[in-house]
Amino acid sequence: MTVFEAYSKEDVIEELKHSAVNAYISTEANILAEHKNDPNGVGDADGDLLAYVEVTNKDDIKGVLKVARKYHIPVIPQTTATSTVSGSDAEAGGIMLSMVRMNHILEIDQEDLLAVVEPGVINNDLNEAAKKVGMFYAPDPGSRPISAIGGNASTNAGGMSTVKYGATRDSVLGLTVILADGRELKLGGRTYKQAFGYDLTHLFVGSEGTLGIITEITVKLFPVPLGQAVMGLAFFDSMTVLSNAVTEIRASGVYPAMLEALDARTVNALDRYEGTHYAENNEAMLIFKLDVGSEDALKVVEKILVKFNGNNITVTSNEEKMAEITKLRQDMLPAVFKGQNHVMEDMAVPLSKLAPMMDYIQEVATKLDVPVFTAGHAGDGNVHPTLTWSLEEKEVPEKIVQALELMFKKTLELGGTISGEHAVGMLKNQWVNTELGDEVDMLQHQIKSLLDPMNILNPKRKIN
Repeated sequence: MTVFEAYSKEDVIEELKHSAVNAYISTEANILAEHKNDPNGVGDADGDLLAYVEVTNKDDIKGVLKVARKYHIPVIPQTTATSTVSGSDAEAGGIMLSMVRMNHILEIDQEDLLAVVEPGVINNDLNEAAKKVGMFYAPDPGSRPISAIGGNASTNAGGMSTVKYGATRDSVLGLTVILADGRELKLGGRTYKQAFGYDLTHLFVGSEGTLGIITEITVKLFPVPLGQAVMGLAFFDSMTVLSNAVTEIRASGVYPAMLEALDARTVNALDRYEGTHYAENNEAMLIFKLDVGSEDALKVVEKILVKFNGNNITVTSNEEKMAEITKLRQDMLPAVFKGQNHVMEDMAVPLSKLAPMMDYIQEVATKLDVPVFTAGHAGDGNVHPTLTWSLEEKEVPEKIVQALELMFKKTLELGGTISGEHAVGMLKNQWVNTELGDEVDMLQHQIKSLLDPMNILNPKRKIN
């Protein structure tokens, strides 16, 4: 079919350069290829990018959106590209809009207990800056050293501290957002209570860049708790027994800051990666933390661990040893991912259903003969089974797909969700109707159409 083109790629790029004058803009093939897929995803890019653009200010973002509207070009927002669900994989002919250089901590306010940051600020950098003045930033998605606050907000990232402090949404007070049509919205604010108007702030938290571009985030900070924090390890016969112990700890009146579970296969992978010897226990590992380690609270936890036959229980208040334990959990992903293809899943179930879910994951792994490394944030019912296969297999094996489908269906059957904290991306958008139902699915599309009628913002993500 003959197509009479009204403009060329060169025309678009030239206009892009005039509209985003301070941005770094690349059309080099190697640069576009480098940013085509999220490194931790499964490679769902459906074509090559038109341009990769790094912006440093809001005017350049508006300029990029102006060009995108004129030429109907998809815009894929991105910070550090740590998505595991293809949240910022390339869209054919699209513009990758990176805010990695918008990485300034604009304010830390000790009196108001908050910080104001740009989207490219690394989670751990904010936390370290807050610690210098006696505060901390609570949301710790496990990727704290590498993920950015903008991406955390866009996906409503959870993580290791959710059991006590909630997910990212629970720490967001306000946002500045640029809509697809270029309007700039100031949402929320600096107060801990806000009841005026619709809660648009939290509409954008978790929207995965499909409704607007987040350019500034105001978040809660907490004072560092008084008293001595403690961390510990305990080992159990199985993830199911560990889950039952965790459920009782959660109901005990103790408010742990971390309850992390790793199955024996994952502990083995960590040993190989770290040079440690935890796998000698040949059991599931629980990592727990009390950020106010009172003697009474610790006694309660230890009593419950013993009740469920927890063994090799160790507790420490030494800062270096606690950092080593935390790093152990943070290194779980590279330890499991190393040398093999992988997909890490993210289901969450009611606390009472955590043990049955653990049983089912093992049942599926055995039935289909699929290697599954199961870990998760046991304290909030969030499970991360990672399924692996040989690097020699370029396509995802059918039994991997089948195993995931079975796990997803079981999760929904137990009253859970198939995306606890990693978002939907392109990996799970076909499940929206199945999990949320026809009416909610339709409403989500209506909201998207209202705020982004030309469907240029991160298309194919979040909703199908």
